Amino acid sequence: MADNQYTFENEQYRKTYWHTCSHILAQAVKHLYPDVKLAIGPAIDNGFYYDIDSPTAFTPEILTQIEAEMRKICKEKLKLERFELPRAEALELMKDEPYKVELINDLPEDAVISFYKQGDFTDLCAGPHLDSTGRVKGNAIKLTACNAAYWRGDSNRQVLQRIYGIAFPKKDELDAYLKQIEEAKKRDHRRLGKELGLFTLMEEGPGFPFFLPKGMVLRNTLLDYWRKVHKKYGYQEISTPIILNKELWHRSGHWEHYKDNMYTTIIDGEDYAIKPMNCPGGMLVYKTEPHSYRDLPLRMAELGLVHRHELSGALHGLFRVRCFTQDDAHIFMTWDQMEEEIQNVVRLFDEVYSVFGLTYQIEVSTMPEDHIGDEKTWDFATETLKKAISDMGKDFVINEGDGAFYGPKLDFHLADSLGRTWQCGTIQLDFQMPERFELEYTGADGEKHRPVMIHRVAFGSIERFIGILIEHFAGAFPLWLSPVQAVVMPVSEKYADYAEKVTAELDAAGLRVKSDLRPEKIGYKIREAQLQKIPYMLIVGEKEVAADTVSVRSRSRGDLGAMAVGQFISDAKEEIRTKKQDI
Repeated sequence: MADNQYTFENEQYRKTYWHTCSHILAQAVKHLYPDVKLAIGPAIDNGFYYDIDSPTAFTPEILTQIEAEMRKICKEKLKLERFELPRAEALELMKDEPYKVELINDLPEDAVISFYKQGDFTDLCAGPHLDSTGRVKGNAIKLTACNAAYWRGDSNRQVLQRIYGIAFPKKDELDAYLKQIEEAKKRDHRRLGKELGLFTLMEEGPGFPFFLPKGMVLRNTLLDYWRKVHKKYGYQEISTPIILNKELWHRSGHWEHYKDNMYTTIIDGEDYAIKPMNCPGGMLVYKTEPHSYRDLPLRMAELGLVHRHELSGALHGLFRVRCFTQDDAHIFMTWDQMEEEIQNVVRLFDEVYSVFGLTYQIEVSTMPEDHIGDEKTWDFATETLKKAISDMGKDFVINEGDGAFYGPKLDFHLADSLGRTWQCGTIQLDFQMPERFELEYTGADGEKHRPVMIHRVAFGSIERFIGILIEHFAGAFPLWLSPVQAVVMPVSEKYADYAEKVTAELDAAGLRVKSDLRPEKIGYKIREAQLQKIPYMLIVGEKEVAADTVSVRSRSRGDLGAMAVGQFISDAKEEIRTKKQDI
């Protein structure tokens, strides 16, 4: 056994620990509120939760009481005992728990119905669990939130209360986690987006973000960079329609797999769908002209606006929206070009992510149950992905059964400045869609052949990536990304003309600059610029006018002293050119 078998480095142990905590939570709630009805309580990626039907609202004060009861249960070191029952006996045992009864009734006839007992508490559960509540460190448990949740995610069913929690084997680990959470709250892109005037969300369009002028500068700067790097790596940019005939989505297979998340409309009496992804349009572009093996690989990239219906309860700032721009690319190639093209995409990812100071881990996601195509092809594609990144010296982990319905994929999980991970980039091999769309190229032998295709995104959703960058940089973007790069501030109205002259000079040089000519004290102007996270403040007064200079103050480094205007422009341009991160 590995040395980390019983540590949080082992995902299985971590999830088992948190699953046990969810049972301790349910037992504590039952002790304090015996009449509540229990639903489900799984471990999740960041802790655990339990869904509870209760007339009592679980306020922060009540959560503190529940935590205290959980600590008592941990101290009692109750043994967790697993047992099984026939269906009739299981239903009798759970007769006072309607949600458990429903779950039992929904199990297949031949299903094993198992329970876990700890002291006076028994729960329907498949496990696994720790062997004792004493294995859980009571003072390292924290209940973090209580939100509404529909039973089984169905908006037509009962509204339950979902209590979230986190736990660690040591108190200092919990303290470090809570500190990180507090830092994350300060960086919340929804708050910073509003404070910095980047984007907004309105009741008139839930899940449909509005980008404000500063946000558009940020977005366009990001997309300008995207276009330059894709040109460098041999991509051609295309654009495909937002609305396409329903038959196209049947042909691609998306209708069968995504119809519940698609918006539809009727045009001239025919059914159409608003695209949830860009792939079928890319297939049609490929088919606009014949191709030879000499044309391949053919790399076509698109910044395509897509729409997907998300439940209102799942919407979250820019992280989960109903419309977003996906930086899709489709690469058409021969079989013997596959490995090289996968590696070419990884090199592009390396360049892009390093610009933002983001590191990543790679997951290989394998064939899901709901898939198209034969297993032999899937196995070949999966091994090709593994070999391509292994030959580059890249490590990876296997994510069983999480591939796309048409092929296996590499998922790139980015780590931000707080160590949080975000799944952004993906490389997906696809042998199925070229078949469905009858894509062809003429080989060196003069015969027709099917190309292999890669689907890939670098940023993923542009909106979500912007949200990640806001939190990663805490709104203090590097100079090249900052919506406003410098602000010129006269110390009094007497020097307003010179301030405007400097502003015009910087603007002519291509810098994003504004002047603050308000009759406010200079200290107030500086503090406000700091709050707006503007990289440079250029202060001008009598000395600066006389010497044709500016007094430069950096957002992060403080006072940099006097500098000729031309020198500041030169330094700033170099900082932008190199995309320096720390200013």
